[in-house]
Amino acid sequence: MKKVGFISIVIVIVIFALFIFVIQSYHPPLPIENLTAKEVIEKLEETDSQLVEISVEDDTIWYITRTQNGGISIADENIKQMIGTKGWEFKGKDGAGLFFEKDGERLVVTTQMWSKKYVLVKVQSKFKNQ
Repeated sequence: MKKVGFISIVIVIVIFALFIFVIQSYHPPLPIENLTAKEVIEKLEETDSQLVEISVEDDTIWYITRTQNGGISIADENIKQMIGTKGWEFKGKDGAGLFFEKDGERLVVTTQMWSKKYVLVKVQSKFKNQ
């Protein structure tokens, strides 16, 4: 009887450990077609860059970046730096939108907390075209 109790406890512990592992490795669906969460994370992990381009769709470029302590402020700073290198001037932030201007034209960049560790960044393609 003691052996059955011990086996039951071990089974419960294994199930609990698997449950925790699955929760830790879960990432919500991507708003980008033809990419998996694993592919996106691998692209970011394979480089030292703060922002990594993961997809180009029509008039949108998607990037991914890391967060620190579950906050988005480091992602915002990474975005400002990247966009600024192309001559765009940061004008302000409203919610998930960061607004930039260059030569009288406006660029909108939006962020989306994808998981506790990662932020997806959506940039209008005119960012690269100019």
